[in-house]
Amino acid sequence: MTTSVTDRLAQMRLPIFAAPMFLVSGPDLVVSCCKAGVVGTFPAPNLRTSEELGTWMEEITGRLGPQDAPWALNLVTHSTSPRLQSDLEQVAKYQPPIVITALGSPKPVLPTVHGYGGLVFADVISVELARKAAEVGVDGLVLVCSGAGGHTGELSPLAFVERVRQFFDGYIALAGAINTGEAILASQVLGADFAYIGTAFIPAEESLAQDEYRQMLVDSSPTDLMVTRAFTGARASMLVPSMLAKGLDPKELETKVAKMNFTGRKDEKVKPWSGIWGAGQGVGRIDRIEPAPDIVARLGREYDSARARTRELCA
Repeated sequence: MTTSVTDRLAQMRLPIFAAPMFLVSGPDLVVSCCKAGVVGTFPAPNLRTSEELGTWMEEITGRLGPQDAPWALNLVTHSTSPRLQSDLEQVAKYQPPIVITALGSPKPVLPTVHGYGGLVFADVISVELARKAAEVGVDGLVLVCSGAGGHTGELSPLAFVERVRQFFDGYIALAGAINTGEAILASQVLGADFAYIGTAFIPAEESLAQDEYRQMLVDSSPTDLMVTRAFTGARASMLVPSMLAKGLDPKELETKVAKMNFTGRKDEKVKPWSGIWGAGQGVGRIDRIEPAPDIVARLGREYDSARARTRELCA
């Protein structure tokens, strides 16, 4: 499968991963993105059980063909996750072309995914974590930079890509405030292979986002964001208007740190981040709610124009 996935990545309409988003990415969004020519993804925690995860993967596999862009599953590999082994059993059965690991070492998933010829990308927020992932043999890295939505990083993409390229020659997907075709091309100029875009796809008609969430993205700008550890324990870029709508005081959340926990216990109270919505600094570019293929088409027009301008500048 590796050659096939590699070829399909090279043949995509645009070098884009539509990033996996908690409670936002589902089969319809994944399939629409892949058919539009970019990698569609979703996170395993969007399903309560491994069996439900298998159902989604079976549906996506059945709706896509070899002419479509490959799809990817995002797996949480944190030490508190009790589902990892049962999720991996579903991965071995349905064989997603790409698996993206997050919040933990990618090492546990490598034998399974490489066993059927799939690719493993590791989501990392620091040079140290990127080096560790590279050392265990991942095929690609997702460099999460400052400006990314949801769980976010601190490094500038200018510094992050340069440092990682000193020791890693595999695939790099770059995340952080990318919401235009110009930014996609800039990612490649820096040395990345793909742009990792989440916020732009949240308001897509195919997403699982609530209508209020979609409209809030249309109405918001980067000044409406706050990075906090108050909800998941990890640094996350969240929409202040969603906090206010829940009666929370953003100032009280600036220094609060939640305990990181991915046990997913069924008897647990409502998660502290329920109804608190994330976004990246590219939010200011969103001005409408539209189908995913239209979002890809807009990015494609901008990307082609940016390439044409770059050729003129180089000339």
